[in-house]
Amino acid sequence: MPKQFELIVFDWDGTLLDSTALITRSLQAAAVAIGVPPPSDARASHVIGLGLIDALRYAMPDLEEARYRELAEHYRDHYLARDADLDLFDGVRDLIDQLRDAGHNLAVATGKPRRGLLRAFAASGLGPKFHGSRCADECQSKPHPQMLEELCSEFGVPASSVLMIGDTTHDMLMASNAGCAGLGVTYGAHSHETLLTAAPLHCVDSISELATWLHANA
Repeated sequence: MPKQFELIVFDWDGTLLDSTALITRSLQAAAVAIGVPPPSDARASHVIGLGLIDALRYAMPDLEEARYRELAEHYRDHYLARDADLDLFDGVRDLIDQLRDAGHNLAVATGKPRRGLLRAFAASGLGPKFHGSRCADECQSKPHPQMLEELCSEFGVPASSVLMIGDTTHDMLMASNAGCAGLGVTYGAHSHETLLTAAPLHCVDSISELATWLHANA
């Protein structure tokens, strides 16, 4: 059967890597470190996938603008002290190998900076599996379509043949803004109900469901 999607793009945190809880706790710990009330779990987890400064502005909108850089440094310290303990979701490695064997081009579009993604690629060993990637310090932050637009240009494929897979409405809205299809995963930062507000093509609840859906539809 011909491939419906020539390029499959994955978000990283909360989609391939089980990092939602650490990101949430690191944001909260950073707030405490600079002496301000930490955001709730819901507000802290909602920003996952955005570029860091955009995420901090949303999580703590009342903070003085000059303090966001200080907050970002504390966040990085807390996150990097523990990120070596993070694991890929069960089944991710097999899924990526299956998609490559089927001839799909694979890419990552993430709210991480390039340095953070390279660190994650090295720690997980998945770096060589992907044909391309875009990061938040190279493009405008999600849900702006720039990451996907650049990947479409790089691979020479129309937006209609690109599938964006992610765990947040930021991913789904980026896909919509770029004219691409969006597939939501509910095991990360945003709930099934929240993801539906961004009108994804479909939602799945686990990596195994994701693999089954992609085998049947991608």
